[in-house]
Amino acid sequence: MNKTVKVAIIIVIVIVIILGIYVVNSLINKQNKSNLEPMESGEDLVGLVDKIYEEIPESELLMLESQILDITNNDSVKYITGLENGTNFEYVVVSEPLMSSQAYSLVLAKVKSGINADEIAKQMSENIDTRKWICVEAEKLYATSSGDIVFLVMSNEGIAKPIYERFKSLAGNINQVYEKTAEEIDLPPEMY
Repeated sequence: MNKTVKVAIIIVIVIVIILGIYVVNSLINKQNKSNLEPMESGEDLVGLVDKIYEEIPESELLMLESQILDITNNDSVKYITGLENGTNFEYVVVSEPLMSSQAYSLVLAKVKSGINADEIAKQMSENIDTRKWICVEAEKLYATSSGDIVFLVMSNEGIAKPIYERFKSLAGNINQVYEKTAEEIDLPPEMY
């Protein structure tokens, strides 16, 4: 084989490798691309909560209030997200009933640049206390992420599932979904 043929083969191999890398990156970026508008403030996250609720019947929404969380308050961060502190977040918004005996919490969070939102969603799903209301427990929990937005909802299945589905439809593409279902507690016969 002469030198020109060897150089041509090397050039073809390099071009194939570069095209392969481009295709793989395009597929990864397409998978992680979110349809959500860029969230530049806590108020933008509150607006996303409002969009999620637009197609949910009012009778299901239990007089909810959305609040921007002070991410420097570790106790509040732990109670709302299950995480020890807010160092990975830019903004966190929580939507919960003002007064209700219903277990319900919706959390949206924007993670800081360079933080893996999917990993934060997983950590939140594993660490959040589904009995944080003491007298009631969330029956179902869904957590996921889209782009740099983390989503978590917990309540009874009839409320949590439509809220999760609405987020998923707004986001377009979501990462791994983390689900948790409350375990049945065996009560002594005298309590039935």
